[in-house]
Amino acid sequence: MENLPSDDVLHRFLLERAGVRGAMVRLGPAWREVAGRADYPPAVHAVLGEVLAASALLTGNIKLDGALSVELKSSGALRLLFAECTDRGRLRGLARWHEPLPAPLALNALPEAGMAITIGNVERGQRYQGLVDLQHASVAAALENYFVQSEQLPARILLAVNDEHAVGLMLQKMPDEGGHHAAQDDDAWNRVVQLTATLGVEELLATAPEQLLYRLYHEESVRLFEPRPLAFGCSCSRERVAGMLRSLGRDEVEAALAARGDEIEVVCEFCAQRYHFDRIDAELLLGESVTPAVPDTTQ
Repeated sequence: MENLPSDDVLHRFLLERAGVRGAMVRLGPAWREVAGRADYPPAVHAVLGEVLAASALLTGNIKLDGALSVELKSSGALRLLFAECTDRGRLRGLARWHEPLPAPLALNALPEAGMAITIGNVERGQRYQGLVDLQHASVAAALENYFVQSEQLPARILLAVNDEHAVGLMLQKMPDEGGHHAAQDDDAWNRVVQLTATLGVEELLATAPEQLLYRLYHEESVRLFEPRPLAFGCSCSRERVAGMLRSLGRDEVEAALAARGDEIEVVCEFCAQRYHFDRIDAELLLGESVTPAVPDTTQ
């Protein structure tokens, strides 16, 4: 097979004989950039990598305008998981937690936990949100159940993470597609699932996507589409931060200015970009006069 990029890439494919569509994501530098933003405990590191890979994986078979995000919140030790992939293949993610963390870190054991998948363009006001039932312990199992409930179609999802890579593989049975062979082969989906079950975590992490797909499914007529490049990237901007400050209102902005000597500093949690606003900036973004500070004349 043609030698294709192996890191920071999304591969879409068809198993034409079986009538199964799929996507595979392999993150390298993009994952290490996200993981390196905080000193994540091993359990949080692993689940953050899974959610980041999943956010890219879920864009594989949809027409995306804007971004797709996967977000989990709970009142437990794992307070927040967030990962996002844009239509340009830009990825970002973070987690918030506190010690002690439960072992194992099971999603279905987190108190008051909820997970949502959000798709669309926030700036245009076009968004769709689906809620993921967290009756399963792992990210992969929760997402499989989501597809069964939302699309009434079986899905198989594998996610694996180490220090170097975050990898995801997703298979979906197509309803009435895939050609003559798929229509006549009632056992095709079960056969593909059984083939996938032979794949170990280490093999998933260590093998280039095109090699892995051919190794597993060559008898199912693998058809690979043009790979989509992925990279770490943040959608923060000065304009978005200004909009956030404007939404806080005058009292909050005044308090923030007073707390830091007439300057507001906002640091993006995803990329560490720093944005600074002084009183003149505040006047402009609020659209009305801000009382100027009295100069300190004490010598």
